[in-house]
Amino acid sequence: MIPTDQPHFQCLGPLRNPDPTNLINTVTNRIPFRAENFCLDLWKDTFRSWPNPTKGWKDWFLRIGNSNEVQWGERKLDQCIRLSIADMERNESLLIAASYFWSDTLNAFVFGHGPASPTLADVLMLTGLEIATTNDRHLFDSKPSSKVETRSISGWSGYIQKYQKTISVGLLEHAIFLNMWLDKFVFCGRSASPTSVYLSAAEKLANSGRFPLGRYLLGSVYHLLHQVAKKLLLGQPIGNLGGPWWFINMWLSVHMHKRLGFDLFAQRFPRDIAEDHELADEESATRPPLNYGEAAIVLLGTGGNEDQVSRFFQALYEGLAKDQRAWMPYEDPETRFPLTFHPFDDALNKDHDLMMAIITPRAILVNIFGSGKTSNPTYEFYNPSALAR
Repeated sequence: MIPTDQPHFQCLGPLRNPDPTNLINTVTNRIPFRAENFCLDLWKDTFRSWPNPTKGWKDWFLRIGNSNEVQWGERKLDQCIRLSIADMERNESLLIAASYFWSDTLNAFVFGHGPASPTLADVLMLTGLEIATTNDRHLFDSKPSSKVETRSISGWSGYIQKYQKTISVGLLEHAIFLNMWLDKFVFCGRSASPTSVYLSAAEKLANSGRFPLGRYLLGSVYHLLHQVAKKLLLGQPIGNLGGPWWFINMWLSVHMHKRLGFDLFAQRFPRDIAEDHELADEESATRPPLNYGEAAIVLLGTGGNEDQVSRFFQALYEGLAKDQRAWMPYEDPETRFPLTFHPFDDALNKDHDLMMAIITPRAILVNIFGSGKTSNPTYEFYNPSALAR
C-alpha cells in the first residue's frame, strides 16, 4: 500500500516501489525490449481490428438505448456501451513503445520508474463494467438459441442494415445489437467483420443475465499482451491478433496524461444525437464527459512513426519524472465525475464484494466466448499485490 496526502488512507496500485531496481533487474531478461529487433515492420496490420466508427451504429445505439437504458444501468453496461459512439483515436506510437516493456511474469509493464499494469480498479473506473459477480462457466460452452447471418452482408454496416428494426425493440434485436458491441467494440475480433461468436453471451445480457464482463475484458488485455510479448521476443511479426487494444490505449493515456499534457476534465464527448442531426447555430455536437472513460476515449492520438516510438520508448525506459507520474489518476477533489468507487472516499467504498474483487489475486478466465465446444479454459493471473507496496 502507498500512503497519500489524505489522512488514514492508502492506495492500491498501479503503484511503485520507491526503489524498483531489484524487481526490474529480476525480470529484465524476460521482457521484449531485450530483443534485438526493434522494427516497425513487425507491427504491420496489428491494429486492423481497431473499433473504428461504423455508419448506422450510433443511431442503432440510440434506438436500443431508449428501450434498455435502465436495464443497462442495472447490469453495469451503460457506461461501456456509450463509449462505443466515440471516434477513438489510436495512440499507436505509445502502444508500440509500451508493448516492449510487458512482463509475462508479473502481467505488468516494467517501466524505468516501476511496474504498472491495468487492474480491475481501472476496468471499473474506465468502463464501469461488472467485476464482482461470479463466473458463469456456461458462457464458454453454450450455443446461442438464435442464428444471425454474418456472411455476404457487406461488413458491420450491412449487419446493422439487416438487423436494425423500425418496430418496438425485442429481445432478439437487443441480443444482436449486443453481439456486435461485444465483437467489434469490446473484444475486437480478429476477423474485423460480423460473427456470431458472442451471440450466446449477448443473449444472456439481453435477458438481464449477469457475469463479470469486466474481469473477462482484463483477462483478454493480459492475454493479448502475452501474445505480443512472445512474438516480440522471437522477433516475429505481431500480425492481427484482434483484442482490446482500445482499453490498453485508454489506460496508457490516463496513466501518462501528465506526460502527454492532457487535461482529463477539459475533454468533450459526443452527445446523444442522430448521425444526420443538423446542428443549430451555436449548438455543439459534444458535451463535457461524465466519467473518466468518456474523458479518456476522446483524447488525441498519434500515428506510428519511428521518431515518436523512439521518444516514448526512451521516456519509459528511463522512467517518467516524478511530476509526470500518475499512479492513481482518478483524483477528483471537486467531484466533477460521479463515481461509485474512489480510493480516498470511504463513503463510496462500502461495497465489500467490489473492493475484494479489486484487491484479491485470482486466475481470470480469458475470453473464449461462444466456442460451443467443451475445452479447457485459458487463464491469466491477476496479481495486484505486484503493483502495490
